[in-house]
Amino acid sequence: MTKEVTRHINPTVERVLWAKAGGRCQFKGCNRLLYHSAVTLEAVNISEKAHIYSFSEDGPRGWSDILRRKPDQLNNIDNLMLMCHDCHKTIDQDKDGSKYSADLLRGWKTEHELRIKIVTGIDPKNKTHVVFYGANIGDQKSPLQKDETYQAIFPHRYPAEENPIMLSMSSSHKDKDEPYWGTEQQHLQRIFQQRIEHRIEENSPAHFTVFALAPMPLLIQLGALFTDKISVDVRQPIREPKTWEWQAEPELFHFIVTEPTTNHKNPVLIMSLTAKIDHSRVTAIMGEDIDIWEIATEAADQHNDFIRAANQLSLFRQEMRKLIGKISSHAGNSTPLHVFPAMPVSCSIEMGRIRMPKADMPWVIYDQNNTAGKFITSLVIQEQ
Repeated sequence: MTKEVTRHINPTVERVLWAKAGGRCQFKGCNRLLYHSAVTLEAVNISEKAHIYSFSEDGPRGWSDILRRKPDQLNNIDNLMLMCHDCHKTIDQDKDGSKYSADLLRGWKTEHELRIKIVTGIDPKNKTHVVFYGANIGDQKSPLQKDETYQAIFPHRYPAEENPIMLSMSSSHKDKDEPYWGTEQQHLQRIFQQRIEHRIEENSPAHFTVFALAPMPLLIQLGALFTDKISVDVRQPIREPKTWEWQAEPELFHFIVTEPTTNHKNPVLIMSLTAKIDHSRVTAIMGEDIDIWEIATEAADQHNDFIRAANQLSLFRQEMRKLIGKISSHAGNSTPLHVFPAMPVSCSIEMGRIRMPKADMPWVIYDQNNTAGKFITSLVIQEQ
């Protein structure tokens, strides 16, 4: 019976296989592009057509009852997977099919082809420029993984470019070092101008998705550079489960705003979102003649993982716009606002985005310096 069927695969079947696989290896976890060399980047076909049920009846995965009756179906699209040489060799070395069974491979094929169908079905208007910004936080580095972040934007968005736009700077300084803040702020402003502004001008309307891990003052500065005039999705690194994908929105979540009872015209804004900032830590720096405004979360929500859904960020922006407006009316637009933050990555960026460059007062941003054991002035954001 095997002599009645050749290994020749109909060109139409091969084209459909390539289309359904998206030109990638269908072995789960590989996903390798099969139309160019990863080394030379030259256009080359490195694909192989792997049989789910083996071409030979006594091969690694044998034949099903249907194939014994109709062996001419061996080369049908339902029995083929597109694979790279290494993965094809891997499944065929499993001689008894115990590790890579036909049922397992069929499941991988279905899963891969469904993903390709969903991704290629995204509206072309929904492309986004993925932006990475990382900076040293204390003694920790801030790695950002392309695969994790790109997965988080599907199926609502797709990346406009193969690789993210990198705004990070490789610096030997840490946030406890005196030169750190000025160097990082200048770098961020310069590289934003180089890598972001022309994309805004060339792609109207442009959309960006921001993934960042950096100290709060620099994240506020990043948000201030984008402003809320540009369409930006700001993502939050969620720790449990570890992901950048949005989770279910918490019930009854809200922010608590406290206004000052004094009128010294020296405004201070305390951001007690991930932790409660004791006012004595602020008066130790600023003195007693200050007007303290505060935005906080409930005590049970004061942790790094309380932002779980995009709607929470929307609520934060609404509250912050109202709050900054009240502070400006109270103290005047020329009076500096001193900001003491304890808040998540996403809120830090969104706080910067709601800033109105020509209308809002200068912001003096502070940061907790563990070496000094107190808040220190990190950077100032004002109209340039």
